[in-house]
Amino acid sequence: MQLPNHVRLLLLPATAMTLALGACSQPAQNDQAASSDDGVAAAGKAAPAAPPAIKPVDIPTRGGDGSPIELTALSATDGAGLAGELGCSFAADAATPPILIAKGNVASQDPSRGVVNVGDTTEAISANGGFDAMINGATFFGKGLQLRVALTGPAQGDGESPPRPATLTADRADGAQRVFAGLWQCGP
Repeated sequence: MQLPNHVRLLLLPATAMTLALGACSQPAQNDQAASSDDGVAAAGKAAPAAPPAIKPVDIPTRGGDGSPIELTALSATDGAGLAGELGCSFAADAATPPILIAKGNVASQDPSRGVVNVGDTTEAISANGGFDAMINGATFFGKGLQLRVALTGPAQGDGESPPRPATLTADRADGAQRVFAGLWQCGP
């Protein structure tokens, strides 16, 4: 039986999505065990499940005057003077220093305050609302810069303040934009 064109057009995206998801799926448990380098899985023991890895994505600066947006690592003392009960930070991964630190008070509408290093200059930033407004991402404003943190996945790990995959989009006043991928972590 031949389907009408409008029905075939509706089925085409669903078929393409099914094929794409199948191509992106994880290898079967047996395939993973066979490819194990440590020999543990080959001996009949299951390999421990690892948390999902975040693939580092850094979209270079686009637009503006052509100069790159460079957000560099903060030192332990850069955020030391920030007032607030609890804080959040954005870093490329759990092993690298953050490129954004902010603190705010719980159950407060006072702005949260933070810092970023733009090149070799430490700049103050702020976001509307206190700590509670930062937990699920926030938009920070600084001198000629807007920084948007958007969560992209579930928390990785357990505990009081596990990190969550996120992107940090930096928009400069001249129209330049750069997107960083990493982890957003909020808590004590």
